[in-house]
Amino acid sequence: MSAKKTQVLLIAGALIIFVLLYIAPKTIPQNVELKQNSDASEVDFSNANLDIYLGLALKNIELSQKQVLEKLIEEKKFDSLSAKFDRLKRPDLASYFVEKVAALKDDAENWFKAGNRYYYAVQFSQDKTEIPLLYKCAIRCFNKGLKKDSKNNDAKIMLASCYVEGTSDPMKGITQLKEVEKADSNNVKLQLAFAFFSVKSGQADKAIRRFNKVLEIDSNYIEAYLHLADAYERQNDRIKAIEVLEKYAVKTKDITVQLEINKYIKQLKLNNN
Repeated sequence: MSAKKTQVLLIAGALIIFVLLYIAPKTIPQNVELKQNSDASEVDFSNANLDIYLGLALKNIELSQKQVLEKLIEEKKFDSLSAKFDRLKRPDLASYFVEKVAALKDDAENWFKAGNRYYYAVQFSQDKTEIPLLYKCAIRCFNKGLKKDSKNNDAKIMLASCYVEGTSDPMKGITQLKEVEKADSNNVKLQLAFAFFSVKSGQADKAIRRFNKVLEIDSNYIEAYLHLADAYERQNDRIKAIEVLEKYAVKTKDITVQLEINKYIKQLKLNNN
């Protein structure tokens, strides 16, 4: 089976969904270690916004719903607007209003919340032209939050992920991650970020080292075994992949997942003969 098919199977049956949604990067340039844009750090994202997308959404929405939304906008009920757009399956516009709340409260927690919302919204965007804008908005929010709480390493990791995935200066993000690593090398989210970037850039050997590091830090973070198995498959090392999946099957408490994993292990063993 291909590595891609492996991932589909594992994602379908495990808690790994959370990791993929909220930590794993969606895209990464293949030449991440080859080129650095020295001008990217000077880019001003303060004017990046979703006004055009909000206008289009209001234009195309049912009249009664539009009137409700416009009234909430007029009354500046941003929490309600965020909830409304979540129900409308527009997390991008929900994020827009989460940022409005952050601007009013102007504290680190709310800025980080807005940054996270923009970051998570990327994978749900149906308009590819919107994606760079979502990353820019996320970067702006994380930067504003870090001005309030400069020691928040999780926010620094998320900011770095935005640079790696959503700008022409991925090395800026990698450099930021390395700075966090100097101060907090046992941060699981940091090691996962490095691991996923390695996978996306085709560096399975580096990904394996990072996923193993995650398990050294937190042996209970068993989802790392699934990613580790996939990384070994990418190297066509089925024996190692089987070994890792067997460890996961023993540790997981989900019987359904256990059955699916054991079934897949059998398939790997057959293919390896």
